[in-house]
Amino acid sequence: MDADTREQQRLQARQEAARLTAEGVRAVALGWVDNAGVSRVKTIPTTRLADAAHHGIGASPVFDVFTSEDAVTSSPHSGGPDGDLRLFPDLDRLTVLAAQPGWAWAPVDRYDQRGEPHPGCQRMFARRMAERAAAAGLDLRMGFETEWIVDPAGDGPAYGLTRVVERSDYLRDLYDALAAQRLEVLQIHPEYTPGQFEVSTAPADPVGAADDVVLVRETVRAVSLRHGLRASFAPSFTVGQVGNGCHLHVSAAGLLSGGDGPYGITAAGEAFLAGVLGELPALLAIGAPSPASYLRLEPSRWAGVHRCWGLENREAALRFIADEANPNAELKPFDAAANPYLLVGAVIAAGLAGSGVLPPPVAGDPAGRGGQERLPLSLTEAADRFEESAVLREALGEILYGAVLAVRRAEAERFAKSAPQEIAEATRWRW
Repeated sequence: MDADTREQQRLQARQEAARLTAEGVRAVALGWVDNAGVSRVKTIPTTRLADAAHHGIGASPVFDVFTSEDAVTSSPHSGGPDGDLRLFPDLDRLTVLAAQPGWAWAPVDRYDQRGEPHPGCQRMFARRMAERAAAAGLDLRMGFETEWIVDPAGDGPAYGLTRVVERSDYLRDLYDALAAQRLEVLQIHPEYTPGQFEVSTAPADPVGAADDVVLVRETVRAVSLRHGLRASFAPSFTVGQVGNGCHLHVSAAGLLSGGDGPYGITAAGEAFLAGVLGELPALLAIGAPSPASYLRLEPSRWAGVHRCWGLENREAALRFIADEANPNAELKPFDAAANPYLLVGAVIAAGLAGSGVLPPPVAGDPAGRGGQERLPLSLTEAADRFEESAVLREALGEILYGAVLAVRRAEAERFAKSAPQEIAEATRWRW
């Protein structure tokens, strides 16, 4: 980052700090998401925002190899006590937190001490991939569906209005908080598991979509606490029940409609989706990154555990939605243990590497059918496929790729001898 850019940021931050102070904001949370999918933070008083924007805030690069349980592993390029990074807030995403009076939040980009982009920064990786897509002529839009479970759960049935009535004050406050933070909500509804809800937000550019889902999760968490509830985004809350997913929707103008392919998909759109489908076993190491993820990935639970696609088929890993106004592809196997910046960047990389045509679409439940490939059954298997992926290795770069793989291996080893119930209990409140 050059001196002129840093000076411009300092001047902008001064104006923002004055505005925040006038609104009663006393502290700013500067956040990033690590390779285990955990949101990490440094906080500063509002009066230091200009200094943070100009000089950055120090943080150790060792967070690149933290596990979800805060253990520290290592990779060939990451780990150990040495080194320092600078966290620079993205002032364009500076947000007053509606459910945390006196607080604001901003995502950060991570640089080294010389002002060079840190090659392990997941948010800058997502930006690079978005720029790569734009250079290829694709204006990608992405959006997340976020599922969570509140504890205590209440008594309402799956998808039931009773559950909305039980939590009407809670859901109203959640709507209000998200709207106050300029997050456009498409819908909130009760889901299948007791105490489970889902919120869908409007599509945005890939980095913006990842920022949005981080802010959504922390807003849900904060509103829940104000109502005496505890929110869990863990893939498996209770063994044997349907877990929490975090589905990713992908669309682009002129990519998924108006073509000669199936359901009007263009040739470029078909190549993109074929690339994603081809890399899906390796992408699971990014989008389903915990041993708990594989407790959720069970057939016939709308989790998308088979590597196939279909028209509005909720059992297919890639569900094509032929919405006339917004045709899009939904990737169902992913969950909120994923770092959303890694996920959007990796999906873009896979899609851009795609070529050829999609296999025939699948109708109905593929479970028990011959010829339908199951996605990896464990984190170890997904990590093996990730390690074999030349596409993801090139896109991530050796430092980020190595750190992600090291964290996945450490998580898999930690729970290798654990029973499903032990895995669920250990990870229930990590996300």
